[in-house]
This record gives sequence, structure tokens and C-alpha cells, in this order.
Amino acid sequence: MVTFVTTNPGKVAEAREYLADPVEQVDFDYPEPQADDLATVAAYGARAAYEHLGEPVIVDDSGLTIEAFDGFPGPFSSYVEDKLGIERVADLARAEDSQRAAFRGVVAYCDGQPFEATPEPVDTQRRGQDLAADERASATTDDQVDDGSLPVKLFEGVVRGQIVEPRGEDGFGYDPIFEYDGATFAEMGTEEKNAISHRGRALAKFADWYGQTDR
Repeated sequence: MVTFVTTNPGKVAEAREYLADPVEQVDFDYPEPQADDLATVAAYGARAAYEHLGEPVIVDDSGLTIEAFDGFPGPFSSYVEDKLGIERVADLARAEDSQRAAFRGVVAYCDGQPFEATPEPVDTQRRGQDLAADERASATTDDQVDDGSLPVKLFEGVVRGQIVEPRGEDGFGYDPIFEYDGATFAEMGTEEKNAISHRGRALAKFADWYGQTDR
């Protein structure tokens, strides 16, 4: 069984589409650090959730990154949405030379044990950068040291698109202003969106790795 620590049942439903093992939802509101990358936030949450529950867990963090703003708002996506609104974000982005953007999601897994070296990155609390940027693995457990920290396995999913004027009635958050392959996320049905979502891509990576382990 996989324990997904989240307050969002929709995320759990999406995870069940990718994982062969049963997925249990646990509602634990862990504190989030003020960090400028998603991997740091997700890794911190996974450690906090594991220490609270004492069992293997996954958590996720996601956000919209806009190329013209050097990846902002990223981990601050919810805060920026609350303060500015998506229409204002779209206006600011469309005023720039490039409207390229990406939805990024990071799934973090922690079970309190070390990991065998794999192509996917591992965060050992000594690093804070996004080790999985642009879906390139840049570190493995070969980098780990016995410093008492809890290793966290990170899996990133990325969907690249562009910022447009709001369109569509479905979805939530920035979905109406994020266009992928000619349609905004808000113009897609749940099944269509989940098939290409950043979270889905991260979950698919995790499911592939998890299914090959004896954990």
C-alpha cells in the first residue's frame, strides 16, 4: 500500500490510475518551507510526513513556471494566484517577448531507508536545488553521506506550453491561462488532462520505480 499525504482527494484518484498497489489518503497538514524550488518543498514535506506517521509516504508539490520570469511563480503559485489572480498573471506574461511556460510537479517518496543508485535524483537534505530540472537527473545516491538526514526520492513531471488569455470552464488554478497543444487545461476534460498532466508524469515515473523495488 502507498500512503499519499494530501488534503486533495483528486490527487489520490489520479495516483490510483498509475499505481498497482492500493493508495491510501492521509490528511496531514505539514509545514512548507519558504523555498524557491519545488523539489525542496516536496522533500521537506515527505520527511515531515514520514516522521509524523512512521511509515512510507509520498507527497507532491507543483506549480506554474514562466520562462520570462525565470521560473516564477513556481512554489509560490498559490500565493501569487491569491494575491494577483490568474488574469493579472496572464497579462504580465503576455506583455513579455516570450509566453513560454511549464507546469511542473514533484512527487517525493520517503521510507526512512537509503536508496540504491538509480537515474532518478535523491535529495539528502544537503541540497536544495531542483535536481530534476528539465527532466534531467543530476544526482544519485552515490552522493549520499551518513549525516543523519532522511533520504528522499524525487520524481519530476513537466508539461510545457504557453500563457494565453483565459479560456475554458473546467479545471482550477492556472488551468484557464495555460495552453498545451492548442487547448488550455480548462478546456480539457479530467481524463484528457490527467493523461498529460505534470503530476501524472511524475506519478508514472514513481510507479515505474516503485514497481521494481522490494520495499
